[in-house]
Amino acid sequence: VHEAGYICSMLFIIPGFPFITSGIDLAKLDIRSGIERLTYSAIIVLVATVFAWIMALILHLQPEEFSSLNIGNITHLILRLTASFCGVFGFSIMFNSSIPMAATTAVGAIANTLRLELVDFTAIPAAAAAFIGAVTAGLLASFIKKYNGYPRISLTVPSIVIMVPGLYLYRAIYIFGIMSLTEAVSWFTSAVMIIIALPLGLIFARIITDRTFRYC
Repeated sequence: VHEAGYICSMLFIIPGFPFITSGIDLAKLDIRSGIERLTYSAIIVLVATVFAWIMALILHLQPEEFSSLNIGNITHLILRLTASFCGVFGFSIMFNSSIPMAATTAVGAIANTLRLELVDFTAIPAAAAAFIGAVTAGLLASFIKKYNGYPRISLTVPSIVIMVPGLYLYRAIYIFGIMSLTEAVSWFTSAVMIIIALPLGLIFARIITDRTFRYC
């Protein structure tokens, strides 16, 4: 009944850290580093999603829609906040942050929950919601950095990685594989738009809060 849930694991395979930081590098005109990180990310995505597609064919798994949850909006909100905090905390630990610093990345839980709520309860496209979520994470991280001195990048990237659309990228490759090209292009385009929106949101927040970055 729950076999469609296997596609959630795709998020952990997608290299969100180099994806996000490549956009920031390009914004600072660090072209070589940005292109290298972006190329590395693209190679990993291609290998991971193609192999996952092959395994899905062998094991007869299909990326189906998830079952709807028959719970109230407030309960759903609380569960999203809790799950988002656990996810961001886990990514922060994977990036070798200390426990106190990882706990501070709760800013990501707020930003990710805001993004999901905007998608569910407004007519905002997923990419625009991702941009707003990234801006929120960047602004909150700047506020926290001002008071405890944690590096901004150590707070923002784990907060944003959880928003990287690994599920969309996998669906796109899977549907390409079964030659349903129109639907595949739709999924891939949505994924690319979100991936572009996330670093743009961080850059926008950095421009607002960091005078040095703004005028570099």
